[in-house]
Amino acid sequence: MPMNENEFKPKIVAFCCNWCSYAGADLAGTNRLQYPADIKIIRVPCSCRVNPLFVLRAFQRGADGVIICGCHPGDCHYTTGNYYARRRMTLLFSMLDYLGIERGRTRVEWVSAAEGNKFAETMNDFVSTVTKLGENKRLEDLRCANK
Repeated sequence: MPMNENEFKPKIVAFCCNWCSYAGADLAGTNRLQYPADIKIIRVPCSCRVNPLFVLRAFQRGADGVIICGCHPGDCHYTTGNYYARRRMTLLFSMLDYLGIERGRTRVEWVSAAEGNKFAETMNDFVSTVTKLGENKRLEDLRCANK
């Protein structure tokens, strides 16, 4: 189906841990699984390395959705990193609710290196959810707008 020029394509930022989720994305690509190619993947050493300010800055710079992907709890390369990430993101979600950012625009997923299918399905589902929400204007910084 040809894409209409005016059709909304969300800008998605994905923070993926090096040891599991990034490898899962690599496996999805190797297996030629379909997920939107314009998702901006940022590799981080561990999901706990994602500072909530990174998420806020992504929204400020024009992201329509942000997803954080890490190792399954208990399988973290750094032992307890994803537990810290889970606690930190829970606090971030309550702050985003306070700011008026829809809950569907942020997500945390646990994807292992062997779950290429899950990575592709998660990204497709997330893009679908964000597309339904439309463009994010809530934290938009006009100085960062692409004109």
